[in-house]
Amino acid sequence: MSGKDDHIFKKFNLLRTPSGRMILKSGLLKDKKYSLFKHYLNESKKEYTGFVQRYKDGIYELIRSDSTPIDTHKAFIDEIGSPKELELEANQIAIVKEKINERTIINDRIERILNSNFVKMTYPVFFALFDGYSDKSNSHDRILRDNVIDGHLIAIDLSEPMDRIVDKDEDLDYLEDYKFLNPYILTLAKRKIREAGTEVFKEFEAGFMDALMGQKIDYEMKTNSLDLTYENLERSYKKYRSVLGTAGKNMCLNQKPLSEIYYIGMAKAAECVGCGNEIQDAIGTSGIKSPSWPLFYSTMTGDVKSGFKLTLEKSRSYLSEAYLALEMLEEDFKIKPYLEFLFLTVGHYNEFWYRELITKRVDLLTKFQHDLKIT
Repeated sequence: MSGKDDHIFKKFNLLRTPSGRMILKSGLLKDKKYSLFKHYLNESKKEYTGFVQRYKDGIYELIRSDSTPIDTHKAFIDEIGSPKELELEANQIAIVKEKINERTIINDRIERILNSNFVKMTYPVFFALFDGYSDKSNSHDRILRDNVIDGHLIAIDLSEPMDRIVDKDEDLDYLEDYKFLNPYILTLAKRKIREAGTEVFKEFEAGFMDALMGQKIDYEMKTNSLDLTYENLERSYKKYRSVLGTAGKNMCLNQKPLSEIYYIGMAKAAECVGCGNEIQDAIGTSGIKSPSWPLFYSTMTGDVKSGFKLTLEKSRSYLSEAYLALEMLEEDFKIKPYLEFLFLTVGHYNEFWYRELITKRVDLLTKFQHDLKIT
């Protein structure tokens, strides 16, 4: 309800899915689930401008104060496993820095990569998770809250330029700029998360490495150096569960048992959304993404319609595990109703895109089936 695809949450579209009808019912009754969801959505909208400004200012200061950008870039490439796709040559670094050194250009690039469903839909979730922890621990520290939320949101945003560079599917005129910005985005995220304490930062570091591993496996399947198998796909989904799961842990400052409960809920919800993304991407790009659950199941069954149906079922299995996390929370836990509503929106998102494909884009299913036979 706060991303680039707001239209899928309009009344007409909500009526078209089982989860959507439950969302409508909750909204009509104005029950606690709906009221809390609306509260955190509104609060995060008020705070979002401040977050964006802190993000822009932080990146500008890092770039302006960096006297050795070549070393900065090399250290980043080494840290993430030396992918050639993300690397700039030394002479390119000097050229891009001179171009991007102006605040207005940096601001423009940050705004472009912030235009992401992942970021926009995640911001209110982090607000709610931290508030739930604050209420339970009776600890309200706004600076700490901003640091831990900003840091994880900026780290999540790093996936946007990296994906655009590798996929080459949008912002083609800015990919060199993104390669230059990537190290500073990660540095800023780390700087902010480090302010939240040693245990929080250690958890972020471990989660970040897991996410990189998932991304590496994903890339190796894309380039056919790894086979498209069930096990490899599950491992590649670390790119979702490690990012959101780790952030979940750190929204309660990595304090058990709440950190484990938050991890399960966020990690499994993220994997669920990953399935929906793959269905949506198939419509948007007129092709089945490689690797993906739709491609795996279509290949296994020889039938693309079955492949997408099984992908929806896979998404529901992920979401059922997320709901299990809610069962571990006390009944009076402040944000439990919020999370129940949040998971309904996740279910509707996936159901909506599946229905769009099956009922409105039969032409695409025919094309996908033809492409599968050729492959």
